[in-house]
Amino acid sequence: MAGARAAAAAASAGSSGSSSTPPPQEPGLAELLEEFSRTQYRAKDGSGASGSKVERIEKRCLELFGRDYCFSVIPNVNGDICGHYPRHIVFLEYESSEKEKDTFESTVQVSKLQDLINRSKMARCRGRFVCPVILFKGKHICRSATLAGWGELYGRSGYNYFFSGGADDAWADVEDVTEEDCALRSGDTHLFDKVRGYDIRLLRYLSVKYICDLMVENKKVKFGMNVTSSEKVDKAQRYADFTLLSVPYPGCEFFKEYKDRDYMAEGLIFNWKQDYVDAPLSIPDFLTHSLNIDWSQYQSWDLVQQTQNYLRLLLSIVSRDDDSGLLVHCISGWDRTPLFISLLRLSLWADGLIHTSLKPAEILYLTVAYDWFLFGHMLVDRLSKGEEIFFFCFNFLKHITSEEFSALKTQRSVDHPLPGSSLSTDCGSWQMVTGCGSIQERAVLHTDSCLPLSFPDELPHSCLLAALSSRETRLQEVRCAFLAAYSSTVGLRAAAPSPSGAIGGLLEQFARGVGLRGASSSAL
Repeated sequence: MAGARAAAAAASAGSSGSSSTPPPQEPGLAELLEEFSRTQYRAKDGSGASGSKVERIEKRCLELFGRDYCFSVIPNVNGDICGHYPRHIVFLEYESSEKEKDTFESTVQVSKLQDLINRSKMARCRGRFVCPVILFKGKHICRSATLAGWGELYGRSGYNYFFSGGADDAWADVEDVTEEDCALRSGDTHLFDKVRGYDIRLLRYLSVKYICDLMVENKKVKFGMNVTSSEKVDKAQRYADFTLLSVPYPGCEFFKEYKDRDYMAEGLIFNWKQDYVDAPLSIPDFLTHSLNIDWSQYQSWDLVQQTQNYLRLLLSIVSRDDDSGLLVHCISGWDRTPLFISLLRLSLWADGLIHTSLKPAEILYLTVAYDWFLFGHMLVDRLSKGEEIFFFCFNFLKHITSEEFSALKTQRSVDHPLPGSSLSTDCGSWQMVTGCGSIQERAVLHTDSCLPLSFPDELPHSCLLAALSSRETRLQEVRCAFLAAYSSTVGLRAAAPSPSGAIGGLLEQFARGVGLRGASSSAL
C-alpha cells in the first residue's frame, strides 16, 4: 500500500535531478491511445518496451488521483488478484482537502478490504471482483463483472475458450488458478454459498446498496451451458437485501451498427426480439418517480435516448441523500461497464464535484487510462470487428452537456468560473475559445444539433457559441481533445475501407464520425 502523496512523489521521481537533465515528459493521450490500440492490457506483462510504456501510464494515473484524493494501493503486480485489473488498484479514501476529510473520511481498513477481495474473486466472471473506482460524497461507485455460473466456476479454461476465443484471458493460464480456487471448486454443495457469501461481504464492507446490471440476458449461455449468472436470478435470493436494477443495454456487438451508420447513434434501435434477450427492464419505483421518464417505452428508445436515460438514473442514485454506494456491471465488465463508469466520472467532474483540480486533458487521460485501458478493455479486438463502443463513449459527451444531467442542486450560471479550464473569452461576449487542436481547429459544435459549423477564415478558429454553461463547455473540451487525439492515432485504422479502397474514403468516413462532415479531405 502507498499513500497518495507518496505515489505522487514516486511518479515525479527523477525530476529533481541536475538542471542539465530535463525531466521526463508526461505521457500524453496520443501515446496512451497508440499503446491501447496495439495490445490489450495484462497485469503480468510488465517487461520490455511495452512494459515501460505501461509503467508510465500507471504512474501518471497515480499522480492524477493524488491531486485530489488520499488513497491506498492494492497491489496486483503480476495479476495475482485479477489478470486484467490494474497492477496498482487505487482505493480512494477521502478527498485530500481537510474539509472533505473531516466530512467523508473512509472507515474501510485496506488490509481487510484486500482480504475480502482475495476471498471473493471467484464469485464473478473472469475473477473481476467488485472494485471501487470513483468516490463521490463519501460513497463508492464500483465496477465488476457479473456473477460466475457453474460453467465458469468448474472450468475457467474451457469457459475462456468458448467465450473469448481461447487466447486473451488470464484465467486460461494454469498458474493463475490457486490452491484456494481448487478447494472452492471441490465443495460442490456449498460452493455458491461460499464464494457469493464473500462477494456479499465485500459489497457490504464498501457500503454498496444499489446494483445496476446492464446484461440483456438473465444468464450467459454458451453451447447450452450457463457460464455466467447475475444477482437478479440468484435462486437462493442471496442478494435480496440489495436494491437490484435490471437495465438491459446492448453489448459491444451492437456498436458495429453504430459505426456502419457513419457513427450516427440517433435512430439506432436495438433489436429486443432476439432469442437470447430475456432480461426485462426492472427498476424499483422509488428510484424512478422523480426522473419523469416513461420506462415502459425503453425498447423504442434509440441508442442516444437509452444511454441518456440510464445515465440520468445512475446520477440520481449516486446523488441520493444516503451513504449507499453503487455497483455497475455487465457480463465481463470491460465494455458496457467502463462506458457508464467513464460517463459518470466525466459528468461529475464537469459539475466540479470530483477530481476538482484536473484540467480537461487530465481527466480525459485518467478515464481513458484507468477506466478503459488498465481494466482490460479489448480495444484491438473491438477495432478489428468495428465494435466502436470506446469511441461512442467520448463522442456521446455532446449529448449530456445540459443541466438535465447535472448532479448539482442549483443551476450553474453561464459565466461561473471554470476550475482547471483553459478557456478564454477573447472571441467576444458570445463566443469562447477552446484549445481543440489538430483536425478539430475548423469545427464548432452547434448548441442545438451538435452538428459542426465551419467558421469563415476571418473568424477565430475553434470558437464555441457562448450559450454554453460551464458544464457544457468542459465536456465539449474533453470531447474535442479526445477526437483530435483519436483521429491522429486510431482513426484511420478504425475506418472501414471505402468501395474504391481510396485513402480519401477512409478519412472521409472517420471525418463524419468525429463530427467534421463539413471539412474537406485536404483539411484532414
